Amino acid sequence: MSKSYSFFPLGDSAVLIQFEDIVSEKVHRLVTGMTRRLEKNPIPGWIECIPSYTSVAVYYDHDKIGKPDGFDTVFAYVCSMLDERMEEEAGGKDITKYEVVDIPVCYGGDYGPDLDEVAQKNHLSPMDVIRIHSGQDYLIYAIGFAPGFPYVGGIPEQIATPRKQTPRLLIPAGSVGIAGTQTGIYPIETPGGWQIIGRTPLALFRPEAEPPTLLKSGQYIRFRPIQAEEYEQIREVGL
Repeated sequence: MSKSYSFFPLGDSAVLIQFEDIVSEKVHRLVTGMTRRLEKNPIPGWIECIPSYTSVAVYYDHDKIGKPDGFDTVFAYVCSMLDERMEEEAGGKDITKYEVVDIPVCYGGDYGPDLDEVAQKNHLSPMDVIRIHSGQDYLIYAIGFAPGFPYVGGIPEQIATPRKQTPRLLIPAGSVGIAGTQTGIYPIETPGGWQIIGRTPLALFRPEAEPPTLLKSGQYIRFRPIQAEEYEQIREVGL
């Protein structure tokens, strides 16, 4: 049986596990499953895993592994251990749980200045956009760009909207945006070109906490519409 993944070196201290070259929930379950297995049962010299849409980068300490017997290179030895982990995953139960995180969002107005534009571009009312955007669970494919920023795929084509031609110089933390068929949340104040339709009072990046990010790859999120009063109440509590 042919493998559904390939190994590639990343310098002398990392391996890229590349799965199918398509973005899908099936592929991401493989990415998340392998990441969780290595975190739970790491290989010798393991440092960390960085998951993405279709691959996992596995970083290791070259010096702690040394020159293994029976292998020409450390890379070959690491790949053999990762092969064993992949076989364990193929024969075991799916360890990825369907965990849904509730994300309260105040849509429109000062919180979502682009809601009307997204509605107009898609020939919808603002309430239609809110209903569609908050009407399903979304898979977090990756965390990146800024600390705690979730790349979330699979928004309905009905509300898909291109990025702005001219990015804003500053987007408030918690802003919920749309870019093409992706949606995401800005965890910190930063420039950006996504269409901002709302804002959550939740803190996605908490440098004093462990872990410092509220969300992680492999989770699902569901956006829940709230009014400005509830937004301010949650923000004051400091969640």
